[in-house]
Amino acid sequence: MIINQIRLSNKNKEKLSRLKAKTGIQNWNILCRWAFCYSLSEGTVPPDIPIEADSNLEMSWYTFAGEYHEIYEALIKEWCREKGLSTDNETAAKYFKLHLDRGIGYLTGTNFVKSRDDLVNLALKADIKNGDLS
Repeated sequence: MIINQIRLSNKNKEKLSRLKAKTGIQNWNILCRWAFCYSLSEGTVPPDIPIEADSNLEMSWYTFAGEYHEIYEALIKEWCREKGLSTDNETAAKYFKLHLDRGIGYLTGTNFVKSRDDLVNLALKADIKNGDLS
């Protein structure tokens, strides 16, 4: 397990609240999974900026990742490996948080996610962009 607890900023909590209203997805962890994966799909290194952890929105790693916790951990560690970074838990946790923060910003910043269908369309576009047309 790369991280025990995930605490979001008030800014990201507000963004996710608006996203919950638009999509009807009521679970924070589900929206955070979408955000994390969307950021990973960008293929670039997120900016190394300080991330506030000033909200009361907190979840455990297992709440975030659920039964797929090993897959999410493997995803961030493989991303670190591809970028030439260490795969120790400290580095993986740092980049996990940066991806989560950036992903929340991406999903909420441009106002292109207005429904659950928009999230699905993002996933389909990512498949096409990565060459999986099946």
